[in-house]
Amino acid sequence: MRFAAVAAVAAAALMLSGCVSYQSEVVKGSTVSVGWDQSFFSYNAATGYGANTANSNIVYATNSGFNYYNNVPELVKDESFGTYTKLSDDPLIVQYTIADGVTWSDGAPVDAADLLLNWAALSGALNDPDFDKSRYVDPDTGQFTSDYPSDVVYFDSGADAAHPRGLGLVSQLPVISDDLKSITMRYDEPFADWELAFTSAGLPAHVIGKNALGLKDDQQAKDAVIAAIKTGDTAALAKVSAFWNTGFNLDGMPSDPGLLVGDGPYVVSDFVAGEYVTLTANPAYVGARMPSIETIVVRVIPDPLAAVQALYNGSVQVITPQATEDVATALRATDKTVVSTASGSYEHLNLQFDESKNGVFSDQRVREAFLKTVPRADIVSDLVEALQEDATVRDSQVFMPGSDDYDASVADNGSADYAEVDIEGAKALLAEAGVVNPQVCILYAPTNQRRVSEFMLIQKSAALAGFTVTDCSSADWREQLGAPGAYDAALYGWLPTNVGVSATIEAFSSTGRNNLNHYSNEKVDALLAQLGTTFDATKRANIEKQVDALLWADAYGLPLFQYPSLFAYDQDRIAGVSTSVLAPTIFWNVWDWKTVTE
Repeated sequence: MRFAAVAAVAAAALMLSGCVSYQSEVVKGSTVSVGWDQSFFSYNAATGYGANTANSNIVYATNSGFNYYNNVPELVKDESFGTYTKLSDDPLIVQYTIADGVTWSDGAPVDAADLLLNWAALSGALNDPDFDKSRYVDPDTGQFTSDYPSDVVYFDSGADAAHPRGLGLVSQLPVISDDLKSITMRYDEPFADWELAFTSAGLPAHVIGKNALGLKDDQQAKDAVIAAIKTGDTAALAKVSAFWNTGFNLDGMPSDPGLLVGDGPYVVSDFVAGEYVTLTANPAYVGARMPSIETIVVRVIPDPLAAVQALYNGSVQVITPQATEDVATALRATDKTVVSTASGSYEHLNLQFDESKNGVFSDQRVREAFLKTVPRADIVSDLVEALQEDATVRDSQVFMPGSDDYDASVADNGSADYAEVDIEGAKALLAEAGVVNPQVCILYAPTNQRRVSEFMLIQKSAALAGFTVTDCSSADWREQLGAPGAYDAALYGWLPTNVGVSATIEAFSSTGRNNLNHYSNEKVDALLAQLGTTFDATKRANIEKQVDALLWADAYGLPLFQYPSLFAYDQDRIAGVSTSVLAPTIFWNVWDWKTVTE
């Protein structure tokens, strides 16, 4: 397979990167422990298997990138790692340059070999378009099975050739500079979230090249990876992609230290699955995210009350337990600093427009009737206010409360029609539709007590209008999302990782990856297509407001509330801890944490 090269205009604008020296601030012997509810298990959080917060936290702490979100949240550029420049709007051409002196923790330089491999992995441009990965995924573990073909080129990053997004729009082979410091990409069409499409060097090309291709020398491995990508060497790319997919899945500290090489402030120095991960300050790191604490131990504590106890007795100094009344009560009994706030995640009730269990929501009148029975205010007052005093109902499908455009959108989006329960209005709509005793089965996590309570409140209220709400809860509810005939409505949450427009497109476009309820509206699709190619922030906000109003007009479903968030820390042992509404929450500034001394 071969690709046309990016136009020479891009190569003519090479940027010079400067080198700034940052002094080490590591306090020798300093250590803290953090409680987390799930174990680390993969150093590649970009695969379908490895995409998990427990992995992303560790990858974030041990790697750097061109930008990151702070706790405002706003996008912060890290020019100590590298710079990026948009060279052209149409065609969209972007150049990335690695700063001088940036290396992996094993001393190998971070360069265009890594960037080119990361493009290949995230874009899916080299993937075999006919390969069906579902035939080779173990349903119990989520990992590829032993009969996975050895001759297929497939990077399991979620790239969709039929509906390309992000780097999927960079189908042409990027240009790398002669000094291997820069890579220049040309997009097939404008992409509004271009700053979020390519934020890091990804995984080390020399480590993957050595393991996948049987090479010993770092530079030979880098050169081999570049050559395989440039020439479309299927045999070599099959090995490279297979190792990228599975080579970083771990069940303990690997015998090959190369599998945990990073380019950030920390490195993984020890790992026992199900127990802990130890992060140690990276002596090879030279960037602006210079850490202070020498050792951070992330301990696995699945039980939130056990996490509170661990904080109380001093075995951990930072925790982010699940926010429940029992946990909040237990935290108040400690002498630690406890912060309760709204998170970026939000709870919502989605209705299945097609292929549902009982087929009730194909009629808009029935959808509107059901939504009018949902006691959103009671859900917030009964289940959330005890954890967050200022909790309110969320009234936008698109904008996060507190964002610049939330209030303006809510004023006109039609959410006021569902501000209060309207049983008589629901009955009138059902009568108009000629529907008697409609059956609605709701999918949710039965182990989540808050969702159990939400279900019961909805069930009781909807019955007053003539709905029979039944229980479709399931331990494997995630796997059932979008499954034909499984349920009629679902209660679950969204966890945003950025404030770009791509999440809106993926959720509400008829071809969106996260459109799990078969929603389709031609006007919405047209607006979202426009949204994805609009660079002007004001114009994007206006488009999103129109989408928000159309979703409410279609009785799409109901946003309920932002998740309450609890985090606590021992102020006598650690300082500098805060949280972000976006992932990776408390880890967003892990390099700023400091131990407190008497």
